[in-house]
Amino acid sequence: MTGSEDADIRGVRRVAHVLIDCVIGDIAKQSSFDAVVNAANAELRIGGGVAGAIHMAAGPELEEACRPLAPIRPGQAVMTDGYSLPNRRVIHCLGPVHGVDSPADDLLRQCYRNALDLAERDQIRSIAFPAISTGAFGFPMAVAAPLAVNEVAACAQNLRRVGRIRFVLFDRTAMLYHAKALDAVPRE
Repeated sequence: MTGSEDADIRGVRRVAHVLIDCVIGDIAKQSSFDAVVNAANAELRIGGGVAGAIHMAAGPELEEACRPLAPIRPGQAVMTDGYSLPNRRVIHCLGPVHGVDSPADDLLRQCYRNALDLAERDQIRSIAFPAISTGAFGFPMAVAAPLAVNEVAACAQNLRRVGRIRFVLFDRTAMLYHAKALDAVPRE
C-alpha cells in the first residue's frame, strides 16, 4: 500500500447495530472491552506474541484456568475469566498454521465465528481481536485481514448482544490491511 492510499482508509464501519473498528495497540490494554481474544496455542499456555502478552498481563491464574480446557483444535474457541486483565473475559482461539492446517481459510473464519458465538452466549457487549494466525503461524496478512473482517461483518448481522468489535493490530501494515478490508464492507 502506498502513502496516498492511506488518506482514504478509515477503518470504521457499522454493520447492523455493531460498530467495528481497527487500531494499532496492545491487546492486553483494551480496558473499555468486556473481552479480548487470545491468539492461543493448542495447549493454551503462555507463549510469544499475543498469547505471551495476555498471559503476562492476566497473571498465573489464567494459565491455571486454561489447563483443563486444553488441548484445543484449529478453529476452536474456549473462554476463561480475565483475571488481572482489564477485561472480564478472555476468549482463546487456535488459528491455523499457514501451510500446515487445512483448509486454512475456513479454519481462520471459524476462529472469529466461534469467538463471537461464545461472546453472544456470555452476553459480552464488546470484544477485541488480534490478527489471529498472522504472527508465528505465518498466515499472510494480505489474505488474513479480509478473511477476518468479512467473517466478523457477516457474523455482525446476527449478533444481538455484542455491539462493538475492535481489531487491535501490532503495526501500521496490519492496520492498513484491516482498515482497507473494513472500508470495503458494503454500507447498509
